[in-house]
Amino acid sequence: MHLSLVSVLEESALRRPDKVAVVEGDRRATYAELWDAALRRAGALREAGVQPGDRVALLGLNTIDFVTAYYGILARGAVVVPVAPMLVADEVAFLVEDSGAKVALVADDLAGIVEGADVRALPFGAAFADAPEPHREAREPLDPAVVFYTSGTTGRPKGAVLTQLNLVLNAFTNAFTANRLTPDDVMFGCLPLFHTFGQTVALNGTFLVGGTLILQPRFEPAEALRLMVEHGVTAFLGVPTMYMALLAAAKENDGGPLPRLRLCVSGGAPLPVRVLEEFDDHFSVTVQEGYGLSETSPTATVNQLEYGVEPGSIGHPIWGVEVEIADPEVDDAIVLKPVGEVGEIVIRGHNVFAGYHGREDATAAAIVDGWFRSGDLGTKDERGFIRIVDRKKDLILRGGYNVYPREVEEVLVRHPAVDQAAVVGVPHETHGEEVLAVVVLREGAGAVTEDEILAWAGERVARHKRPRIVRIVDELPLGPSRKVLKRELRDRFSGAA
Repeated sequence: MHLSLVSVLEESALRRPDKVAVVEGDRRATYAELWDAALRRAGALREAGVQPGDRVALLGLNTIDFVTAYYGILARGAVVVPVAPMLVADEVAFLVEDSGAKVALVADDLAGIVEGADVRALPFGAAFADAPEPHREAREPLDPAVVFYTSGTTGRPKGAVLTQLNLVLNAFTNAFTANRLTPDDVMFGCLPLFHTFGQTVALNGTFLVGGTLILQPRFEPAEALRLMVEHGVTAFLGVPTMYMALLAAAKENDGGPLPRLRLCVSGGAPLPVRVLEEFDDHFSVTVQEGYGLSETSPTATVNQLEYGVEPGSIGHPIWGVEVEIADPEVDDAIVLKPVGEVGEIVIRGHNVFAGYHGREDATAAAIVDGWFRSGDLGTKDERGFIRIVDRKKDLILRGGYNVYPREVEEVLVRHPAVDQAAVVGVPHETHGEEVLAVVVLREGAGAVTEDEILAWAGERVARHKRPRIVRIVDELPLGPSRKVLKRELRDRFSGAA
């Protein structure tokens, strides 16, 4: 049996050759043009000695060149190793060495990042053969397609190996059953394509149905609004910080045109309910919050219209996937917990990865009894809605009580002066940990003190979990996928208590 992720582009090139598939600034490319370019890149990789199954690193921003390079690697039968372009040279060298990448396809302006890595670098502009390959290489369903490296918030990044089957089925279930995309949809592509959310749900999902993808190389909210209006964008996928930025930009341009969105999906991190409600009201669209990880291709759950949308929840499992709540204290078995109880979110189904590249111990710890242990704490109610309580590693233990940071963050962002909030635990001599809140103020909020925020939170949060320390900062540290790096905050404010 043969199955390849590259068929996502190949099939649409056969069915809709002359349709514009992707737009980047003044550039346009039809499906036929993309497929021809991908096969030419496959030919260049063959000339460079890349064989089916070899790993090829890919560094670039959201451009048409990135798209053709991505599908070119897959057409050659090789394995894509996406590398975040904001990494420093040592971090890139680690990913290249750990993955065993034989070649790196690199955007022309990023070539310097790979100079210290032991890999042959092919600039995007030069990595084309004179003639396209006559056909793509055949792959098996369980062959690796992409190796996504985790963000490394708990140590050295690990390479999550996703198979052809993982990624084809995740694109299918997102496009056809969860998001209901059609060929008429115009998707806004501001999520990084080197990240699993942007790659699987935006890029592969849009190309699977034959829609059009509008690329923004770097996210800029005011420009994003302009592009969405100009191109008639109907679908937007983003992480919470993007929704916050778009909402702020729309308010600043009060009275200006807004896109007519029919689909909005948020993932990557919890979306504060306050932001969801404001966005829904301002843009006249229902934001559907979802959940997933690199290890789950990525989507595991999402609010789906047929089940109803529940603000503050991550919805129901996607088609063909099971999501349950397990006892987080039992490491060597999966012991499911009753409805309503807090436990670790566990996942099994076609979306669960093949394991961590070269890390058998880590794989064995992550996949137990056929279930993937997410490391996230959550609950499942009697209607099947799942809610994230917090990361297991972010749980704060204060004086013997469990404090879930997300619960406190949801309260803080309802303060009229607070735009963003992150709550972490810092060492304390008598309580073990103390609750610290790091906040970013809304633009034009005026003079607001840390003590005022403390007093406000003290009236709205139970005594054992209210913040005792507040720090106001200009911005929160974000990783490549725009998640808040709480480890950095813990390190920065470790002496605050």
